Amino acid sequence: MIGYAGRCMVMRMTVTAAVAGATGYAGGETLRLLASHPQIQVTTVTAASSAGARLGDIHPQIAPLADLVVQETSVRTLAGYDLVVLALPHGRSASIAAELEAAGETGLILDLAADHRLTDAAEWERYYGGDFVPAWTYGMPELLHAGETSARIQRQLLADATRIAVPGCNVTAVTFAIQPAVAAGLVAAESICATLAVGYSGAGRGVKPHLLASEALGNIAPYGVGGTHRHIPEIIQNLEAAGGSDVRVTFTPVLVPTSRGILATVVAPLAPGIDDEDVARAYEVYADETLIDVLPAGTWPTTGPLTGTGRVTISATIDHRAGTLVALCALDNLGKGTAAAAVQSANLALGLPEYTAVPLIGVAP
Repeated sequence: MIGYAGRCMVMRMTVTAAVAGATGYAGGETLRLLASHPQIQVTTVTAASSAGARLGDIHPQIAPLADLVVQETSVRTLAGYDLVVLALPHGRSASIAAELEAAGETGLILDLAADHRLTDAAEWERYYGGDFVPAWTYGMPELLHAGETSARIQRQLLADATRIAVPGCNVTAVTFAIQPAVAAGLVAAESICATLAVGYSGAGRGVKPHLLASEALGNIAPYGVGGTHRHIPEIIQNLEAAGGSDVRVTFTPVLVPTSRGILATVVAPLAPGIDDEDVARAYEVYADETLIDVLPAGTWPTTGPLTGTGRVTISATIDHRAGTLVALCALDNLGKGTAAAAVQSANLALGLPEYTAVPLIGVAP
């Protein structure tokens, strides 16, 4: 079964699209992927302070869409499209989405912000504040549900969706690294520790003193320390979906002087009697996943080969002396961490081949 947007695609073969917040990093990367999509045509881009500018002057890398003029973000400019992508700041997405729904817009809407990710109103209040809105279908096709040996349930939910919340980039890295072990009961889910090296594009395009090159180059800077980072409840929500109980996560992201990429190191105590074969067997859940590669034993993920792609690399090994599982995940925070996940999820909802316009080949050096 496919929703309205999918039926529209089948009838017309071309999906019309608008991207709000098009001048930011997330919006720009989404546009880059959609510009090569054979069945999605972007005809409108919007932003706030950049309204009136030529898109090519802001994102010169997206030559096919360079002549589009950035418009103001409003229901009027976003109405009437089969697909609307909201790459807006937290809090803004929910309000514009509500206005679109009130206006009777029934096409597919993707939210790249956090507004529609969380299912728990108390957690939203604790980490974000402001009005809580119901969660949309979660845009992680590879999310495991308790008892699954492959991610069938989440893909079916996305195939039926008209509203999709795209995951946080850090959340994606941590979830992919540890969910097979949680789902298989290999680790104590109440004692997970995740430390992430994160490229500066993850902080957005806004001009802030600590994000200037003069401050960032040669500097390694932690942030969101001590249980304060907003992605924590989203990680817990995912691992509970995978079958974890009493999930607790110590989460520490660290900005490193690179533009793109996340390397997540996730450590958790092993359950009694778990050995290397158990770990290898648990991570076979990714064997048929096109975008996730589990590396051979003794090989560790790096971010460079994944730049510009929707791919993920993972390794998991036992620290026998410490009695812990060490799981690592590398990805491009703007790729599978944001835009590639959005396009992949949109394809499922539109009834298109899942990996259309999701890049599989990286850029090197």
